[in-house]
Amino acid sequence: MLLREEDVEMRTDFDFSPLFRSTVGFDRMFDLLQHATRGSVDENYPPYDIERTGEDSYRVTLAVAGFRPEELEVTAQQNLLIVSGERRAGGAGRGGDGNDDGQPSQQRQVLYRGIAGRAFERRFELADHVRVVGAELADGLLTIDLQREVPEAMRPRRIEIAGGGNVLRGPQPRQRQVEGNATAA
Repeated sequence: MLLREEDVEMRTDFDFSPLFRSTVGFDRMFDLLQHATRGSVDENYPPYDIERTGEDSYRVTLAVAGFRPEELEVTAQQNLLIVSGERRAGGAGRGGDGNDDGQPSQQRQVLYRGIAGRAFERRFELADHVRVVGAELADGLLTIDLQREVPEAMRPRRIEIAGGGNVLRGPQPRQRQVEGNATAA
């Protein structure tokens, strides 16, 4: 049997159903893996970095050149960070009725636009107990600091082992004093 290239469809998704049969409580993780394997065309804008800045701290940096703070929105939900941006038309320095100094100028015509200014929404899945500490926009980079705060009840703790009988011989009979003689109970 000879297969032609146009008859063969390449599979790009993974089947996690065998894992569902032998695991309990990992549904969210498998959903995240399936979502990560699916990609769309616009998922590379804006470019971003994710850094680990400490044992329990992280930083997400997005390149948002040309956006002002009022045109960006950072929303933190349970286990989800959403960063969105939408340029407002007619602003100063954007081809409206003003220039970069805010002074009126002649009508401007853009000959080439290489700086992307399209609207975007970028979603980041967060682990449990990760919260947004702050966000800052400087030099065209939006920096979002994250902190993982595990509750005290969920932190590992050392369990003391109580002394008992000899594990190999089992519990030892108690000694009992009877009229001056020691006997086994």
